[in-house]
Amino acid sequence: MDFHFSSRRSPVYATRGMVATSATTATAAGLEILRQGGTAADAAVAAAAALNVVEPTSTGIGGDCFALYFDARTGAVSALNGSGRAPRGLDAALIERQGLREGDQIRDPYHAHCVTVPGAAAGWLDALSKHGRMTAREVLAPAIRMAEEGAPIGPVTAFFWARAAERQLRGRGEAMLIEGRAPRAGERFRNPGLARTFRALAEGGKAAFYTGEIAARIVAAVQGFGGVMTPADLAAHASTFEAPISTTYRGHRIWECPPNGQGLAALLTLNVLEGFAPGTADGPDVDEAHRMIEALRLAFLDTRWFVADPASNPAPLAGLLGKAYADQRRKLIHPTRATLDQRRGAPVAGSDTVYLCVVDGEGNACSFINSNYMGFGTGIVPEGCGFTLQNRGHNFTLESGHPNALAPGKRPYHTIIPGLITRPDGSLYGPFGVMGGFMQPQGHAQVAINLIDRGLDPQAALDRPRLCLEPATPDGRVAVEAGFDPALVAALRTRGHDAHGVEGAARSLFGRGQIIRRDADGVLCGGSDPRADGCAMGF
Repeated sequence: MDFHFSSRRSPVYATRGMVATSATTATAAGLEILRQGGTAADAAVAAAAALNVVEPTSTGIGGDCFALYFDARTGAVSALNGSGRAPRGLDAALIERQGLREGDQIRDPYHAHCVTVPGAAAGWLDALSKHGRMTAREVLAPAIRMAEEGAPIGPVTAFFWARAAERQLRGRGEAMLIEGRAPRAGERFRNPGLARTFRALAEGGKAAFYTGEIAARIVAAVQGFGGVMTPADLAAHASTFEAPISTTYRGHRIWECPPNGQGLAALLTLNVLEGFAPGTADGPDVDEAHRMIEALRLAFLDTRWFVADPASNPAPLAGLLGKAYADQRRKLIHPTRATLDQRRGAPVAGSDTVYLCVVDGEGNACSFINSNYMGFGTGIVPEGCGFTLQNRGHNFTLESGHPNALAPGKRPYHTIIPGLITRPDGSLYGPFGVMGGFMQPQGHAQVAINLIDRGLDPQAALDRPRLCLEPATPDGRVAVEAGFDPALVAALRTRGHDAHGVEGAARSLFGRGQIIRRDADGVLCGGSDPRADGCAMGF
């Protein structure tokens, strides 16, 4: 498949509501709910469920979700943590005894020990309960219809589905294939098992998923592939509503979910960069790119240590997010030379996720993200359920004493992060996000700068090429997306960065985002990443 990602898209404008997702049919599902009078939360859950049907390469009810919600009536921002926990019977000692350890992680990222309790189902219903006005039956109806009738698959999704067919689905996830192969671009994919799962959730609530027949099938699937999850692990699951974290950037306030999510990395990066003059309108030039890379190194140095389950290892957020701390960290950046000796905190893995956002006609906004982690996660499908189980537990470290060390009943470091921006007067600017593993906070920082410093509209902000501090290398190899002046790679290399250009299908490294901006007069302006199959639509 050929990937060019050169956008010919205009920003989308509307007034009564807007949805932006990475699949056109999912955007349409969310818009259907808005037209029926649903809130931003109702439409977000509808779109998330529809993405289970048409983009299971990145998301599913067998994974986790996070959300930020802006309440137009009060101006308050709330955070939902819909992530699950490790089984009570799993610890590092068991991994050692079974010979499954490699370095500080479980050797096989698709092993059943990497399955944490799926949090999405509870997260969806809790979002509806707190911020919605429609029933789960109404909200899930478009996705159920799509799963039963089948829906055509987009070309980007088909490409990654074919890779997953070879990587993790064969022998454990055949239900997600068509006669042993991935669906082709434009081919209709039917998923009656997923429709049954959604109907059960709509009619029976959380109990139907966490204590009923679905729970029994999840446990049987995990244990069948060598895991230790039990019915009690699923029955004990609960979402949490938490206070979001934030910082100001040139007067605007950037909001993120708190740890165990890595939104902290985006805020730390922006805090450091705020102390430099804004970049050029056409940027980044080499100076701005150099500062971005160095700020990201410092941010990951901190987050790879401090981001963990706050129930067991709360991070010192007030100190980390203080402007005084940013002033100290900024002094570590040499103006013309890369600093490559930050070891702790280098990004270590990649993943797949879906990000979507909704703003309704009343001005409520939902920034929503849902993920299996590595594409189809483990690729394990509970019998007859139509979804794969995530492998988020691979993000635990087995290093003794580390805040993110694997422990029974603990939530792991999470890469998935929704973002939201409010204006200096506290009004909604808009929800935004960039999906894609450890690229996510890097994408958040770069998109926020495009919006705030460069004044770009949402579509133009997403169209701009990106930089990425690549995973698995402690000295932070730098990927430079095609679309930049080729001279930028050479210029970064002269400063000591191990920079290289990336083009074609490998550009999936740079993530895929969505943005909806709400102007003071209520006009909505949306954009959707050209690196994906989706779109923004409003009415």
